[in-house]
Amino acid sequence: MTAHQEDTVDVALGERTVPVPGGGLYDTYRMRTDLNAVAQDPRVAGVEFFRDQPKTEVSSPIGPTWTPNFYYAMSSARLTMLAPTRSLRPRLPEELDPLEIAPGFGLASLMLFRYDVADIDFYTEAAVGIAVRPPRHGPFGAVDTLAGLKNDHLHAYVLSLPVSTEIAQVRGQDGYGFPKWVAPLDVTVGGQRTSARIGNGAGGTDLEFSAPTPAQQHHPSGTRVSSLTSYTQVDGAWHATFNQTNVLATGTSKFPKNVSLTLGQGRVSDDLRSLRPVRNLAFDASTSAQAALHMPTVLSLGR
Repeated sequence: MTAHQEDTVDVALGERTVPVPGGGLYDTYRMRTDLNAVAQDPRVAGVEFFRDQPKTEVSSPIGPTWTPNFYYAMSSARLTMLAPTRSLRPRLPEELDPLEIAPGFGLASLMLFRYDVADIDFYTEAAVGIAVRPPRHGPFGAVDTLAGLKNDHLHAYVLSLPVSTEIAQVRGQDGYGFPKWVAPLDVTVGGQRTSARIGNGAGGTDLEFSAPTPAQQHHPSGTRVSSLTSYTQVDGAWHATFNQTNVLATGTSKFPKNVSLTLGQGRVSDDLRSLRPVRNLAFDASTSAQAALHMPTVLSLGR
C-alpha cells in the first residue's frame, strides 16, 4: 500500500473505465477495505474513527458502490478570504445565497488536500469554494455564521476542483456532481511549510501557493470532528454531500501576511479572480487528519 505504484489495472465506473494502482486499496477491496489491514500501514494513525461507520452499498451514476468513502491518512489546508457579496452572488446558482459575515461581504476559500491512504488510493486535489447559507434558514447571516463556527459545520458551493487521478475525477464528477478535472497537482502540508502547484493544460501554471504551516495542536481521535456540506447538481437534481473530518493535528494563523499566492492561467485562477477577494482572514492547516465522505443525497432547494 505505497503512495505511488507504477503498475495499473483498469476498472469500470458506470460507463467509464479508469486506471488504478495494481495491488492498491481500490484494486484489492473495491471500497470494502479491510480496516485491520489499513491499520498496519505506518502512515495511518489508527482506524477507530471508521469502525463505528459501517459501509452500505448504494446505487449511483457510477454503478453500485460502497459508502462512505474513507480517507485513512490525509493532510489539508484552507485559505479563507473576505470577498464582496456582489462578486460572490453571480457565481452561485439562484437557489443558493452567500453567507455574509458583514454587510456586503462573504467568504471565499482556496482549499488544498493530500490523501496519502484512501479507499481510492493516493491523490491530491484543490478547490475554490464559496461559503453559503444553509438552505431554508432564517434571514440573519451572522447567526448562521456563528452557528456554523460553533458546531464546526460549514456549508459550501465549489466552483472548481482539480484532482490528480482519473478515478477521483470520475467518481467526483459523475457520482457527486463536483466540477472535477485531472490536472498536474502537487500538494504538501508539512510541519514547517505548506505548498501547492496546479498546472494547466498548456504545460504552464494555473496557481501556486506557499505559506508557513501554523503551529500544530494534536487531538485524540474523535475529539475534534468537523463537517462540511457541499451542494451540487446530479442529473438536474440538487444534492447535498456530507463530509466528516477527524482532525488529529491542526493549527490556524489569523490574518496571515506571509502567504504567497500566485495566480496564473487556468480555471482555478480565473475562479479566484472572479470572486475579487480583498483580505486573507485565516489560514488553517492540518498535517494529520482522516475523513469519511458520504454519497450525496437528494435535496429540495426550491425558492
